[in-house]
Amino acid sequence: MLAIACRLSLICALSLGSTSALALDAPAGHPILTVAGLIAEKNAGREAQFDAAMLDKLPQTKLTVETPWFKGPQTFEGPLFRDVLKAVGAQGKKLYVVALNDYAAEIPMPDLEKYDVVLARRMNGQVLSVRDKGPLFVMYPFGARPELRVKDIYSRCVWQVNRIRVE
Repeated sequence: MLAIACRLSLICALSLGSTSALALDAPAGHPILTVAGLIAEKNAGREAQFDAAMLDKLPQTKLTVETPWFKGPQTFEGPLFRDVLKAVGAQGKKLYVVALNDYAAEIPMPDLEKYDVVLARRMNGQVLSVRDKGPLFVMYPFGARPELRVKDIYSRCVWQVNRIRVE
């Protein structure tokens, strides 16, 4: 009986330790992204906020793609969108991605499982400023997936992203 109790205590301790390791820290700098809705991890009331350093700590992905908005191929870099959602424990079926000017697009959650969609913070090695479509730009892997080069998908590539609502 004592052995079972010791094992259960160890399992609980390990579980608690891993839960706290997954907790989302509060942003140290100015938040550039707020995620709300059906999320488990919050660090600002009912929301999760990320500053630039928090997004940069996530694994980064580069996509070099041609888009309708720029001449020639451009390289976008940032975390995979699904990694940002994993960090907040998102559990919805769709996302509303909103820009600084309140433009919004709906993105189905399966898109982020099927495609390596990047929440880009950099273009051609430079941090995206608000003037240059920043702070964040949703970018689909158009180069690797020609079937994505359609109006419906282009409309999901919101730039100047600062809010996401998970539903």
